[in-house]
Amino acid sequence: MRLLLVKTSSLGDVIHNLPVVTDILRHYSEAKIDWCVEESFAAIPRLHPGVGQVIPVAVRRWRKKLLQAATWREVGAFRQAVRQCDYDLVLDTQGLAKSAFIARQARGPLAGYAADSAREPLAARFYDRHFSVDKALHAVERNRRLAAAALGYSLDAAVDYGITVPAGAFAWLPAKPYVVLLTATSRDDKLWPEDHWVALGKQLAEHGLTCVLPGGSAVERERAARLAGQIPGAVAAPPMRIDELASLLAGACGAVGVDTGLTHLAVAVKTPTVAIYTATEPGLTGVYGAGYHRNLGGKAQVPAVASVLSELLEGL
Repeated sequence: MRLLLVKTSSLGDVIHNLPVVTDILRHYSEAKIDWCVEESFAAIPRLHPGVGQVIPVAVRRWRKKLLQAATWREVGAFRQAVRQCDYDLVLDTQGLAKSAFIARQARGPLAGYAADSAREPLAARFYDRHFSVDKALHAVERNRRLAAAALGYSLDAAVDYGITVPAGAFAWLPAKPYVVLLTATSRDDKLWPEDHWVALGKQLAEHGLTCVLPGGSAVERERAARLAGQIPGAVAAPPMRIDELASLLAGACGAVGVDTGLTHLAVAVKTPTVAIYTATEPGLTGVYGAGYHRNLGGKAQVPAVASVLSELLEGL
């Protein structure tokens, strides 16, 4: 059996789809599973040893340059890549008109959410087979149940992201136990106050833990350096690839993060994690996994330092 999963973005959503690969291989051990994903998140499916070919798509970049010939050459190359083989099933777990259209480019019967379950009901018009999945379920479970319905198996095991990461070997990282602080996110209203991070870091240092603060963009790295400078022994990490961040998180004794995809990655590699929400409700898309994890806060809330520290120490 050869399958194509279509889950293109964003980082957290792509991570939430990894358990689908594990579930499929539990029931069809010989299945060959490919994955179509936005180019900037292509490293995530590659973390799962059960994923074969990763087929990048670049809709986010293409739509900004639709009048350029190079864009249409890339579109043509993508369409050729996604049509290289015949699939027994193409499964769109994104549930958007965009993802359904992308999935339609592949060769094989297309399955996805029914109109009453898709994030965009229009997407269901592209599918050959439709399945209703309760919208009140967590995103991970919605992905899992859609795949189970499409492939005819029952979910009989706990969620498993299936990620395999090599042990990290970072010359800049202190040897003693460390906690990763994920302070950056896509929107300012999702940030946790800087003085809260400093207070948390100082208390973690008193417990003999080194705080490591990654950052992606220049602004994020500047914030990480500013915070690390106020926390005893803390380290602002250099620029890192997704696979390197996965290794860093896997080697940590704990992680604390705001509403960002990397916080979901911490849970996926089974690191005890506390997630902080200040602008969104975590019920359906918060961190979720088999290991220790906690979702704190919600819309218009600012979790207290003491609460975050207490929940984290409980999991260490």
